Amino acid sequence: MSSRFKQFAAGQKIPASEITPEPVYRARREIIAGLSAAAAMAVLPAACADPGDKDAGAVAVSMPGARTDGAAHHAAELDYKAATAAHRPHGFYTDEALTPYSDATRYNNFYEFGTDKTDPARYAKNLSTEPWSVVVDGEAEKTGTFNLEDILRPHTLEERIYRLRCVEAWSMVIPWIGFPLGAMLERFSPTSRARYVRFETLQRPSEMRGQRSKFGTIDWPYVEGLTMAEAMHPLTLIATGMYGKHLPNQNGAPLRLVVPWKYGFKSIKSIVRISFSEKMPRTTWNLLAPHEYGFYANVNPKVDHPRWSQANERRLPSSLFNPRRIATQMFNGYEAQVGALYKGLDLKKNF
Repeated sequence: MSSRFKQFAAGQKIPASEITPEPVYRARREIIAGLSAAAAMAVLPAACADPGDKDAGAVAVSMPGARTDGAAHHAAELDYKAATAAHRPHGFYTDEALTPYSDATRYNNFYEFGTDKTDPARYAKNLSTEPWSVVVDGEAEKTGTFNLEDILRPHTLEERIYRLRCVEAWSMVIPWIGFPLGAMLERFSPTSRARYVRFETLQRPSEMRGQRSKFGTIDWPYVEGLTMAEAMHPLTLIATGMYGKHLPNQNGAPLRLVVPWKYGFKSIKSIVRISFSEKMPRTTWNLLAPHEYGFYANVNPKVDHPRWSQANERRLPSSLFNPRRIATQMFNGYEAQVGALYKGLDLKKNF
């Protein structure tokens, strides 16, 4: 791995001159389509199981002597190139202008590293993401602790350009790299009792300074959850990268959730546990302030936060003289795809 990529992955400051401009990034995807097709065909079959092979798609618990150094994660660079070049079906991307990489990686909410928007980029470089494992438990036939490479191996990465809407009324447009959450969950064979999926973020106070703060109000670890229908929806993504690269630590490396029709706090970062549950999980922000942060947290311009309106948002980057305020769309613009999930549900009561 190059020293420049190590600097990128660690969240260290990269000179503006070395950040790929958006027009160049977009043009590069078209070029890569021709250059990487042959390489992708040669590499992907060796790294990914046949989606039609049920046995190949099954998750295997890590055995003694198995690799745990995250090699599969870093060997996926060709997959990222193929993902950015691949055709994206309608509804899984937006052609709106991308948020500059510098803004998307330096303006974050990741309270494990501090409450200021710049804290994650400043302090997440201390987080070690190798080796990494995920505990899967609850109402499923296949449970256990799985290496990151076991999680990634059967899946072909793809690019999804999604809107990201924060509950604080700012927004971005980000090109994520990942795979559908539902495809991964199916591999664990959830039982008929599984109605919800609970997710948990890493708890490591020695490297996550926000978790050792004496003034914090969050009961760590951070927890989020989805209904099974939401988790299995094709839009719901497990992201391993963004902007054609691996996820930086401050954006949730090595595994994060992306649920584009919900407020950003639902898209939990640095996942270490996935639990199938019959009961609705108790989630972090809902526990802290249930009158402000509902379990569903669907983007809804008609339901204001108790302390501010949700009718509009500030599209980043913005400034005092160019606030770039735009109208917020129902379900963040994904109503046609996900509206049926909530048919008959009172979205004001179940916010």
